[in-house]
Amino acid sequence: MDSFSSFLNMGGHGGFVWPSFGITVLVLVVLLVTSLRSLKARESTLAKLRGGATETGRGEATREA
Repeated sequence: MDSFSSFLNMGGHGGFVWPSFGITVLVLVVLLVTSLRSLKARESTLAKLRGGATETGRGEATREA
């Protein structure tokens, strides 16, 4: 258990290292969520502009030859 405690302490720098990891993970999660929300909104807008092919906007467009 002492080696795990030493690992978490990181030679006295654990108080700086672990919060920086936490902040980084938080920023990445927020970025992922906002990107997915933006994607969903843009797909919805695109589907409306194309004539409402599907609700998610992921339907295939048909082409007339």
